[in-house]
Amino acid sequence: MLKIVVDAMGGDNAPKEIVKGALEALEKRKDFKVVFTGDGQAVKAELANYKYDASRVEVVHCTEVITNDDIPTHAVRAKKDSSLSVGLRMLKEDEEVGGLVSAGSTGAVLTGGIMLIGRIKGVLRPALCPGIPNVRGTRTLLCDCGANAECKPPYLQQFALMAAAYGSAAFGMKNPSVGLLNNGTEAHKGDPLHQEAYALLKETKGINFVGNVEGRDIMFGDVDIVVSDGFSGNIALKSVEGCGKTVSAVLKQEFKKNFSSKLAYVCARKQINKLRDMLDYAKLGGSVFLGLKKVVVKSHGNSKANAFGPSVLQAVDACQGDLVGKIERMLQTSGFGESNE
Repeated sequence: MLKIVVDAMGGDNAPKEIVKGALEALEKRKDFKVVFTGDGQAVKAELANYKYDASRVEVVHCTEVITNDDIPTHAVRAKKDSSLSVGLRMLKEDEEVGGLVSAGSTGAVLTGGIMLIGRIKGVLRPALCPGIPNVRGTRTLLCDCGANAECKPPYLQQFALMAAAYGSAAFGMKNPSVGLLNNGTEAHKGDPLHQEAYALLKETKGINFVGNVEGRDIMFGDVDIVVSDGFSGNIALKSVEGCGKTVSAVLKQEFKKNFSSKLAYVCARKQINKLRDMLDYAKLGGSVFLGLKKVVVKSHGNSKANAFGPSVLQAVDACQGDLVGKIERMLQTSGFGESNE
C-alpha cells in the first residue's frame, strides 16, 4: 500500500494539528498509510487522543527539528536527524513511500527536496504549484508561486508543462487551458521575459495555451492554469490570501454592529460561510513542488487540521495519478528530458 510521509514537527501548529489533519485524511480514504516523522513521544501523545487504524500509521522517532530561523542549506546538511531530513531520505530510499507532506520551513523543504530527492531529468527549475479557488467552484493552478524569483523563458515553458501534467494526474483535467500571468492580455504586453515566454508557450506541444491573463483571471476567469515567475506568483498568492482575510474580517465586523445586522447574519449564514471557504485557498491543500523525482507537498505554515488533511490527500492523488511519470513524458514530447541545464 502507498505510504505518505508526514513531517509531524513542521509548521506553527505541530504536532497537534498535523497529526489531527493526517488522521482525518486517513479516515476519508482507505488506500494509503501515513508515516509520521518527529518526536516520537509527542506524536504518540497526540495519536492517543484519537481512534484510528493502527495498521495504517507508523511513527519514526527523530531528535531534531528544522525551524524557520535555520539557514535551509545548512540545516538540511547539519540536522540529519530532523523530521524533514529523515522524511525526505525515506521518500528517496523506500519504494513504498510515494510522497511527503510538510508545513515546515519553505526554504528547507525546497532545498531538501532538490538536494535529497533530486530533479526529474530535463527539469530546469522545480516550481511550487498551489490550487486557488475560483468562481467556477473548482481550482486554478498557479505555477510558480515562489520557488523561482528570477526566471528565464524556458522555465516558464516548463512550468506550463509540469502544471498541465499535475492537473491531469491529480484533478483529472482534460486538455487544461494555460494562461501566462502578465500586465495585460494582448500578445505584445509585458517585459522581454514575458514576451519571449509568450512566443515559446504559443509553440509548445502538449499544452492548451490561451495567451496572457491578468491577476483577476486567477479567481474570476475561465483559465485552468496560470503560469508565472515566482516573484509575481508569490505576490498574486499573498494578494489572494489578504483578500480572503479582509473579506472575512469586514463581514465579521459588519454583522456584529447591531441586532439587525446579527439577524441578517443568521439569515445569510450559509452563503457567508461558503464565501469564506471559497476565499481560503489553504483549505484546498498545499503547494506541490513540481519537478522532483518524488511527490513533495508544502502545506501552509500555519495550517490547521482542515488545511493539512487536504494536503495529504493531494500527495496521494498525485502519486496515484503518476504525476512524475506524466511530467517525464510531457518533457520528452516537448523536446526536454536530456539534461537539467
